[in-house]
Amino acid sequence: MLDVIDLTGLGSGDPAAVRRVAAELGRACREVGFFYIRNHGISDELTSAMFARSEAFFASPAASKDEFAITRSKHNRGYVGIASESLNLAQADLKEAFNIGLDLPPSDPEVIAGKPFRGVNLWPRTPGFRDTALGYFDAVWQLALDLHLAIATDLGLPPTFFADKFDRPMATLRLLHYPPRRAEHNNLPGAGEHTDYGSLTILLTDGVGGLEVRRRDGTWVKAPPIASAFVCNIGDCLMRWSNDTYVSTPHRVTSPLGRDRYSIAFFFDPNPDALIECLPGCSAPEQPPKYPPILAADYLTQRLVATYGTG
Repeated sequence: MLDVIDLTGLGSGDPAAVRRVAAELGRACREVGFFYIRNHGISDELTSAMFARSEAFFASPAASKDEFAITRSKHNRGYVGIASESLNLAQADLKEAFNIGLDLPPSDPEVIAGKPFRGVNLWPRTPGFRDTALGYFDAVWQLALDLHLAIATDLGLPPTFFADKFDRPMATLRLLHYPPRRAEHNNLPGAGEHTDYGSLTILLTDGVGGLEVRRRDGTWVKAPPIASAFVCNIGDCLMRWSNDTYVSTPHRVTSPLGRDRYSIAFFFDPNPDALIECLPGCSAPEQPPKYPPILAADYLTQRLVATYGTG
């Protein structure tokens, strides 16, 4: 069983709560890379509304969903059709998805300039979709910032170290639907074995289950749903930043036979111009920096090209 971390007091910045959460989170990130969080401040009403809007969109006719295909965006936004991704680069995933990024107006200077990951969102006509999604995006964004307060504390950094690196993040809110798996698809994954690309992932799951995590000893363990809790994991970007103090963990989804599965992931990538280089205090003479510095936008581009097979 993964650790369950109680976030009570973290959002208020209470020093004792920050220290407690930082210690528990740091241990989980070093030992497994996955953990649950509860008492996170996001209401069940909001999460239920997100699931309802997600299910309504994915129930739309294929032609309606394809109007908002991710191929119509240069900025990782829109609808991803079933079997369009191969997270383990060997087999197509039996899932469909919809990506939402930081909501910027067409008049934003970075949108006008065509900066990477600085496009407008594509919004389906599903009733209530946009308002609910933006409310949820903002709530989970703040939660991710709170968690980075604890991460900074655990790594011996100033508490606000990450604040200016996530004030206009390349965060992606991803709605996911795994259609019912049939017996003849027994060897095909819902989502193949992979690690996440960004700094931190905050995952909301329905009650169906299917998420599996590979522990450091190579064994796979189930991560069953816990009511009113999120599943969190660190990604490769934070692994690079921390010089492998934290190590990202492979995981996969095996959808149950004959049942739809829904989840909502928030991938917290830094601002495009954030420099991903070894953090202060994460290297030593016997452990020099393992990774060359790279801009966050360039790193995310590399990972997405590998997944989609296109630039």
